[in-house]
Amino acid sequence: MRDKIIQVSIPLFDTHGYSETSIQGIVDALGVTKGTFYYYYKSKQELLKDINLTYIQNLLLSQEEILNDSTLTYKEKLYNNVLLIIRNIRKQRQSARIFAREIRHLQGENLEVVRNIRNKFRKNTQTIITKGIEEGEFNKNIRPDILTLGILGITNWSYYWFNPDGEVSEEELTEYYMELILNGINLE
Repeated sequence: MRDKIIQVSIPLFDTHGYSETSIQGIVDALGVTKGTFYYYYKSKQELLKDINLTYIQNLLLSQEEILNDSTLTYKEKLYNNVLLIIRNIRKQRQSARIFAREIRHLQGENLEVVRNIRNKFRKNTQTIITKGIEEGEFNKNIRPDILTLGILGITNWSYYWFNPDGEVSEEELTEYYMELILNGINLE
C-alpha cells in the first residue's frame, strides 16, 4: 500500500502542487480511508520526502556506476551523467518536477535527508569535472563548482520542456548539451 500511495500521489503533486493536494484527495484517488494513509505515513510531508528520496536515490545509484567505471574517460563519464538525467525524463518526469519544485515544503529531518542525497549527486558530478581537469580532459581555467551547477541547471530544466518522443532524441539532446558545455558558443 505504501507504494500505491506514492504512485497515486506523484501525478497529484505534479499537477496540483504539494500545497493544493490534500490527504483527502490522495485517499479518494486510492479509494481508501485517511486511517489507511496514516497507517503508512505520519504526514503528507513524510510522503513528499519518500517521493523525493526514491527519485534521487535511483539517480544516485546509476550515477555512481558511471563514476566508478574505470573504462570511461571523464568526458565519457560527463556525457553519461548528462544522458542519465535526460533519459530519466521518459520514466521520472513527474517525480523530477516534484523534486525540483516541491522540495521547499520539506522541513527538519525530512529536508536534511533529501538534501544530503541531492548534494551527493551534485558532488559526484563535480568530481567528474574536477578529475577531468586533473587528467587534462577539461579546461583547467574553469571552476568545477560553477560548471556543475550550470550543467545540473540546464539538464534539470529539461524535465519541463523536453519530449523524449519528439523530434530530438535523448542522445541528440545530450550531444547538444555536451557541445555547449565543452565548447560553448565560441567560434574558435
